[in-house]
Amino acid sequence: MVCLSEPVTLVEESETRFAFGKNWASFLDRFDTERLQHATSSLKALLQVESLAGKRFLDIGSGSGLFSLAAVSMGAEVVSVDLDDDSVACTRELRDRAVTEDSAVAEQWQVQQGSALDAEWLTSLGTFDVVYCWGVLHHTGQMNAAIEATSSVVAPGGQYAIAIYNDQGGGSRRWLRIKQGYHRLPAFLRPAYVVLVAGCYELKFALARLARGRNPLPFADWRAKKSDRGMNAWHDWVDWIGGLPFEVAKPEAIVLPLREKGFVLDNLTTVGSGWGCNEYVFSRCE
Repeated sequence: MVCLSEPVTLVEESETRFAFGKNWASFLDRFDTERLQHATSSLKALLQVESLAGKRFLDIGSGSGLFSLAAVSMGAEVVSVDLDDDSVACTRELRDRAVTEDSAVAEQWQVQQGSALDAEWLTSLGTFDVVYCWGVLHHTGQMNAAIEATSSVVAPGGQYAIAIYNDQGGGSRRWLRIKQGYHRLPAFLRPAYVVLVAGCYELKFALARLARGRNPLPFADWRAKKSDRGMNAWHDWVDWIGGLPFEVAKPEAIVLPLREKGFVLDNLTTVGSGWGCNEYVFSRCE
């Protein structure tokens, strides 16, 4: 077994784990066919395919279930996995809605509760043509172990698609303090905290747009967020500001160890020196 090079760990084990599922339950109330279309387009662009017909697709950290549904709509046989009770419930609700419209989806889409760190359990699910973990593994508290476990169930010739927070150095450590501040507050004050932090950054972005001669209002960027991955600006802010555990990595800390395991990088989108996720798509050598 190849040991992955260490990412930067920015959270202690005692930190509170963010309730991602509750955030996605709120997002699910806003689900519509347009969001599904955007998510499907995003998935096609990421994987550089038009169809997943005949493919087994493992969605690890399924959250709202949006991208599992996108994979189903592309013809894949999908297994959705999440550790969070509410996320599992969200994914099942979205699956049940889809089954109501098309009963064949029931056989095409399974939802299970489990951990990206449970290598033995993941192995029991078999191998997959696509393993998809977008913005998930850096929240496990053991990112290297999660990459080791999840990449091991990619079938020969299959794809491994992950998105991992970029290591900004000092910037990432400042974000850790912001996230810790969120969890120190009582629950009823957290939405106001999100508004305060997000408002400061949105003002900064507005001034940057104005300096470039653009309309300073954020609505165009918010619409772009929806068209990018079918997401919602508010829920993304809550997820980002509250998201603990929190680990980050530079691209080389992800690419080089996986190359030693027999993976080839097919697609890479980075955020440069900024904050957010670098996206990677690897193929496993046959």
